Amino acid sequence: MAILITGGAGYIGSHTVLYFLDQGEDVIVLDNLDKGHQQAILGATFYQGSLQDEALLDNLFSKHDIEAVVHFAASSLVGESVVKPLEYYENNVIATHSLVKQMVKHQVKNIVFSSTAATYGEPTSIPIKESDPTNPTSPYGETKLAIEKLFRWCDGAYGLKSVSLRYFNAAGADPKGRIGEDHTPESHLIPIVLQVALGQRDSVHIFGEDYQTEDGSCVRDYIHVMDLAEAHYLALQKLRRDKKTAVYNLGNGTGFSVKEVIETCRSVTGHSIPAVVSERRPGDPATLIASADLAQDELGWTPRYNKLDAIVEHAWNWHKSRPLGYGNF
Repeated sequence: MAILITGGAGYIGSHTVLYFLDQGEDVIVLDNLDKGHQQAILGATFYQGSLQDEALLDNLFSKHDIEAVVHFAASSLVGESVVKPLEYYENNVIATHSLVKQMVKHQVKNIVFSSTAATYGEPTSIPIKESDPTNPTSPYGETKLAIEKLFRWCDGAYGLKSVSLRYFNAAGADPKGRIGEDHTPESHLIPIVLQVALGQRDSVHIFGEDYQTEDGSCVRDYIHVMDLAEAHYLALQKLRRDKKTAVYNLGNGTGFSVKEVIETCRSVTGHSIPAVVSERRPGDPATLIASADLAQDELGWTPRYNKLDAIVEHAWNWHKSRPLGYGNF
């Protein structure tokens, strides 16, 4: 039986595809390649297309014996979602509705969902726990929370079991250097800092240094992308075993400030990496750190690469060897 991974040509999706293949799973990828890269898919069966193409989905589920879905396909930029809310509801909620309708039709009962810490909005406590209030402050977070609720209703109505994984800042690359991160434009801190080291940017911006943190810059929980990939696999294993809907945070439980990330990148790359302090960005909380105790207890998930220098080193090895990303392939 096969696992369908939607959005499997994207950054986290492609690393999850690679991890599943390494575990001997039969993987099918569906991606529209709007943001993803087909070169990142190493060995899986690939279909290019949209989740809103119900004929394509119907054919895919009819042709393959699909046991479960791992669902990454989504628009995922918080700031963009604020100015394009209709696009985000269409690409995230409506597209997922189309996917779930076909799952119900073809009696596929298990789905692992790539959710987000943005479902919490402004945290009420640190570290953030799954039981904390969910009050998203962006359409992106709202759409992900709406999908989680859709899955819960579909559990009661159709027996669809889901595990939703709320995670924080994905970072790093495959330790073997097979694939890595490549966004256009880039919005993630670590690759932006590394682009300065590569001479592709003049400097990196620190958006605010007057937060109530140790060094004044924002603190975030960074998780290695392969640790995330493993968590999706463990979530699937739990669905296979327990057939129970659940929600888990994924994080290291340790925060690193923007200034710490820049300093670590300087150390790993040997470059000075000029930094410029700019005004705060609206809506940036001072600190976001996850409690992943529940995932550790119930999934048996423990991050392997929880040191910032290891995360940066793997990312640097990728960017240094592929300065144009998948354009180098």
